[in-house]
Amino acid sequence: MAGPRHVPVLLDRVVSLLAPALEEPGSVVVDATLGLAGHSEALLTRCPRAHLVGIDRDVHALELAAERLAPFTGRTSLVHAVYDEIPDVLADLGIAAVQGILFDLGVSSMQLDVRERGFAYAEDAPLDMRMNDTTGLTAAEVLNTYPAADLARILRAYGEEKFARQIARAIVTEREKEPFTSSARLVDLLYQVIPAPARRTGGHPAKRTFQALRIEVNEELDVLERAIPAAIDATALGGRVVVESYHSLEDRLVKQAFAARTRSTAPVDLPVVPEEHQPELRLLTRGAEKANEQEIEENPRAASVRLRAVERIRRAA
Repeated sequence: MAGPRHVPVLLDRVVSLLAPALEEPGSVVVDATLGLAGHSEALLTRCPRAHLVGIDRDVHALELAAERLAPFTGRTSLVHAVYDEIPDVLADLGIAAVQGILFDLGVSSMQLDVRERGFAYAEDAPLDMRMNDTTGLTAAEVLNTYPAADLARILRAYGEEKFARQIARAIVTEREKEPFTSSARLVDLLYQVIPAPARRTGGHPAKRTFQALRIEVNEELDVLERAIPAAIDATALGGRVVVESYHSLEDRLVKQAFAARTRSTAPVDLPVVPEEHQPELRLLTRGAEKANEQEIEENPRAASVRLRAVERIRRAA
């Protein structure tokens, strides 16, 4: 198995956003998507008084992260969990509130680079796509068991695929001949179904279908919808939440969750806004920040990143 590469996206910007909240002794930062711990390593180095809680659903990532973070023994707590379980993780550790939380969403470098995980469409591999490969449906099981209507729904909703119905019908027809087991056969089918003019724009024709399958297999949007409010609730006064998203569906959920807490809940015509109606958060970013050309050149995975950050300015009631 080839070793994974890891280049953290927007590393300096992420650290600069979180560091001001991590200066006091006993401050806690949660890396909710630990991966190979590139961001976490930089945070622990820059913020010597901070303790890290690293969460990942991928047991293989946790093992590699533990090796990388070995120099920080005593300052880390690494937990096998999904990031919507942040309240339970913190409760188990006896932590009432934290000063920083980072989400680096989507598929990790390790999962993309290790062929056997089945996330990449550029080479033939088993259709797995589970971020936690010890439990749950694989992408192959989704392809081989979902009705055509459900396949079309997830391709349209999670992949924003214009040819969702045609692809779903073709999958059902093909699986009756032989079940899907590997990515190459699915990629071949997509090349046959998606018209040539459409294949010439918008990147690789398999990109949207693979994204949709990955989101379905890992319930990514459902988890994210629960996780962002939970993270905000776990943040102490002056604490910060930073989120890196990689497609519009994720970014939309993050934007909505932040917007709900950065505006007043008082009626618009109220002359004085009572304390309990003041915003809980303030935005630290203007819209969604993107990577610059130099970073994208050095790290192509940064091309689609959208970064948003908030700071808690009022305690929740």
